Amino acid sequence: MGSKSLKRKVAIREPKRTILVFTEGTVTEPAYVKELKRLDHVRQSTSIRVEIAGAHTVPYPLVERALDHAADSEIDDIWCLFDVESPQPHPRLKEAAALAAKNDKVHLAISNPCFELWLLLHHQDVTRHLSTADACKLANSLDGLSDKQLKASEYVPLRDEAARRARLLAQQHRRAGRSFPDDNPTTDIHLFVEAVEAAARKSSP
Repeated sequence: MGSKSLKRKVAIREPKRTILVFTEGTVTEPAYVKELKRLDHVRQSTSIRVEIAGAHTVPYPLVERALDHAADSEIDDIWCLFDVESPQPHPRLKEAAALAAKNDKVHLAISNPCFELWLLLHHQDVTRHLSTADACKLANSLDGLSDKQLKASEYVPLRDEAARRARLLAQQHRRAGRSFPDDNPTTDIHLFVEAVEAAARKSSP
């Protein structure tokens, strides 16, 4: 009886997906994204680069910067995280959204009035119109921190609950006929989080 050659089957892992993230915020948003990167399933399968645009960068040039990288074949997806702000919204918000829509690789995760709303939704329902100052004050009261610091490790485990609340807010605005940028309070950060986790699943063996 002839001997059979034994060949070990090797699991083939897809290359890591690369996501480039542009943030308007310089502290809070990068801290949250950094904590997402630490999740085992994300860390093993997804490369996330964060580009901090700076505190005085408004959405339209942020999207322009993102589009400058859209032709890079080593980048799979580009996300822009920015705020609407209230009571004085950023200029050219609709133009920024229209510009991003011209390229399938560029996606937006917009918070109205600001990213701190997303943080609040990890812990509680928020339905009333908020100014940026009010949202920041409420978010700081959750963990006793100021100066936009963030204990991201206490938030990321609750991201599914925050996403549930964010989807409910979006549904309420649709039923009321309110749309961007007049949909305060609302946030799309859950779409970014879900895209990161979907990329991680896609890259898993």
